[in-house]
Amino acid sequence: QVQLVESGGGLVQPGGSLRLSCAASGSILRFNDMAWYRQAPGKEREWIASISRGGNTAYADSVKGRFTISRDSPKNTVYLQMNSLKPEDTAVYYCNTISVTWNWGQGTQVTVSS
Repeated sequence: QVQLVESGGGLVQPGGSLRLSCAASGSILRFNDMAWYRQAPGKEREWIASISRGGNTAYADSVKGRFTISRDSPKNTVYLQMNSLKPEDTAVYYCNTISVTWNWGQGTQVTVSS
Protein backbone atom coordinates (compact mmCIF):
# COMPACT_ATOMS: atom_id res chain seq x y z
CA GLN A 1 0.00 0.00 0.00
CA VAL A 2 1.26 3.46 -0.86
CA GLN A 3 2.15 5.66 2.09
CA LEU A 4 1.65 9.40 1.74
CA VAL A 5 3.65 11.86 3.84
CA GLU A 6 2.70 15.51 3.99
CA SER A 7 4.99 18.12 5.53
CA GLY A 8 5.65 21.84 5.70
CA GLY A 9 2.76 23.02 7.83
CA GLY A 10 3.03 25.35 10.78
CA LEU A 11 1.80 28.50 12.44
CA VAL A 12 1.78 31.59 10.26
CA GLN A 13 0.33 35.08 10.55
CA PRO A 14 -2.42 36.24 8.21
CA GLY A 15 -0.90 37.30 4.92
CA GLY A 16 2.00 34.91 5.32
CA SER A 17 3.14 32.01 3.16
CA LEU A 18 3.90 28.33 3.52
CA ARG A 19 4.95 25.60 1.11
CA LEU A 20 3.63 22.12 1.70
CA SER A 21 5.23 18.97 0.33
CA CYS A 22 3.75 15.56 -0.41
CA ALA A 23 5.88 12.48 -0.86
CA ALA A 24 4.91 8.87 -1.42
CA SER A 25 6.58 5.54 -0.93
CA GLY A 26 7.88 4.31 -4.25
CA SER A 27 8.20 6.36 -7.42
CA ILE A 28 4.49 6.45 -8.01
CA LEU A 29 3.36 10.06 -7.83
CA ARG A 30 4.58 10.77 -11.34
CA PHE A 31 2.05 8.29 -12.74
CA ASN A 32 -0.98 9.87 -11.11
CA ASP A 33 -3.12 12.97 -11.21
CA MET A 34 -2.57 14.41 -7.74
CA ALA A 35 -4.52 16.72 -5.49
CA TRP A 36 -4.43 18.58 -2.21
CA TYR A 37 -7.29 18.47 0.24
CA ARG A 38 -7.91 20.06 3.60
CA GLN A 39 -10.11 19.50 6.60
CA ALA A 40 -10.93 22.33 8.96
CA PRO A 41 -12.18 21.66 12.50
CA GLY A 42 -15.78 20.54 12.44
CA LYS A 43 -15.92 20.42 8.65
CA GLU A 44 -15.66 17.74 6.00
CA ARG A 45 -12.50 17.24 4.03
CA GLU A 46 -12.55 19.28 0.83
CA TRP A 47 -10.62 19.31 -2.41
CA ILE A 48 -8.63 22.50 -2.99
CA ALA A 49 -6.20 21.91 -5.88
CA SER A 50 -5.16 19.29 -8.39
CA ILE A 51 -2.48 18.75 -10.99
CA SER A 52 -2.55 16.26 -13.84
CA ARG A 53 0.35 14.15 -15.01
CA GLY A 54 0.72 16.64 -17.83
CA GLY A 55 0.84 19.61 -15.48
CA ASN A 56 -2.68 20.97 -15.93
CA THR A 57 -3.95 22.54 -12.71
CA ALA A 58 -7.30 23.34 -11.14
CA TYR A 59 -8.24 25.16 -7.96
CA ALA A 60 -11.17 25.63 -5.67
CA ASP A 61 -12.54 29.16 -5.75
CA SER A 62 -11.55 29.64 -2.12
CA VAL A 63 -7.82 29.36 -2.92
CA LYS A 64 -7.62 30.43 -6.56
CA GLY A 65 -5.04 33.14 -7.07
CA ARG A 66 -3.39 32.48 -3.70
CA PHE A 67 -2.31 28.82 -3.84
CA THR A 68 -0.20 27.11 -6.48
CA ILE A 69 0.10 23.36 -6.93
CA SER A 70 3.16 21.94 -8.65
CA ARG A 71 5.00 18.70 -9.03
CA ASP A 72 8.59 17.56 -9.36
CA SER A 73 8.37 14.15 -10.94
CA PRO A 74 12.09 13.20 -10.60
CA LYS A 75 11.76 13.92 -6.88
CA ASN A 76 8.41 12.14 -6.70
CA THR A 77 6.97 15.12 -4.83
CA VAL A 78 3.95 17.37 -5.13
CA TYR A 79 3.94 20.86 -3.63
CA LEU A 80 1.38 23.42 -2.55
CA GLN A 81 2.63 26.99 -2.35
CA MET A 82 0.24 28.97 -0.19
CA ASN A 83 0.40 32.76 -0.20
CA SER A 84 -1.77 35.46 1.34
CA LEU A 85 -2.95 33.03 3.96
CA LYS A 86 -6.16 33.76 5.84
CA PRO A 87 -7.46 32.49 9.18
CA GLU A 88 -10.05 30.45 7.28
CA ASP A 89 -7.22 28.48 5.67
CA THR A 90 -6.55 26.89 9.05
CA ALA A 91 -6.91 23.14 8.56
CA VAL A 92 -5.09 19.85 8.27
CA TYR A 93 -3.82 19.51 4.71
CA TYR A 94 -3.61 16.20 2.89
CA CYS A 95 -2.55 14.97 -0.51
CA ASN A 96 -3.89 12.04 -2.50
CA THR A 97 -4.72 11.18 -6.06
CA ILE A 98 -7.60 13.05 -7.65
CA SER A 99 -9.62 9.87 -7.24
CA VAL A 100 -8.52 9.36 -3.61
CA THR A 101 -6.91 6.07 -4.55
CA TRP A 102 -4.75 5.59 -1.49
CA ASN A 103 -5.14 5.65 2.26
CA TRP A 104 -4.89 9.10 3.75
CA GLY A 105 -1.62 10.15 5.33
CA GLN A 106 -1.41 11.93 8.66
CA GLY A 107 -1.63 15.34 7.02
CA THR A 108 0.13 18.52 8.03
CA GLN A 109 -1.43 21.16 10.26
CA VAL A 110 -1.64 24.73 9.00
CA THR A 111 -2.70 27.37 11.48
CA VAL A 112 -3.18 30.96 10.37
CA SER A 113 -3.44 33.26 13.34
CA SER A 114 -2.07 36.50 14.68
